[in-house]
Amino acid sequence: MKPGPIVIVDYGMGNLRSVQKAFEKNGARAIVTADPRQIERAGKIVLPGVGAFTHAMRELKKRRLAAPLRRKILSGTPYLGLCLGLQLLFDRSEEGARVAGLGVIPGRVRKFRTDLKVPHMGWNTVSTRKGCPLFKGASRGDHFYFVHSYFGDPEDKTWIAGRTRYGRQFCSAVWKGNVFATQFHPEKSQTAGLRLIRNFVRYEAS
Repeated sequence: MKPGPIVIVDYGMGNLRSVQKAFEKNGARAIVTADPRQIERAGKIVLPGVGAFTHAMRELKKRRLAAPLRRKILSGTPYLGLCLGLQLLFDRSEEGARVAGLGVIPGRVRKFRTDLKVPHMGWNTVSTRKGCPLFKGASRGDHFYFVHSYFGDPEDKTWIAGRTRYGRQFCSAVWKGNVFATQFHPEKSQTAGLRLIRNFVRYEAS
């Protein structure tokens, strides 16, 4: 059976066109949709986003996207979360403690508590976990673009695929099985970011 398309989930938050263009630069067709049926048929799922955790989860639920999205992730469909798309995988966030996340990763999204300027904005490096398919071909000097005030803190540290230092060391990428997500924006990270997206395009779940 022919695999389904790469689906970029539209829930009204994030620069979807810039993410779509990053896939197109890698020769991949990715469709932007808010249709739950398209998510059900997806071969791979991309969840971008910029903004507040609470508002994002409410939009996903209002558009009837949260349940099929979680179902597809847990069924083994390759998933790539970008920025807020990483945070939404967690149980809860300090940004909106009363609103539950997708609950794929046990843990909480925490606010930066540092003397440095928040949000953490600009270029920074990522110390990556060996063997993560998303970072294939990456080098220690690669810089990625960040804009965020919160970061995911998984209870099970084996989820952590990348760490970054900003006042303190924090989890900047996660990976387990078919689930990949980055706190930074690969679509804004030039060559290093495009390589990461290419790796996701080429990734085949075992």
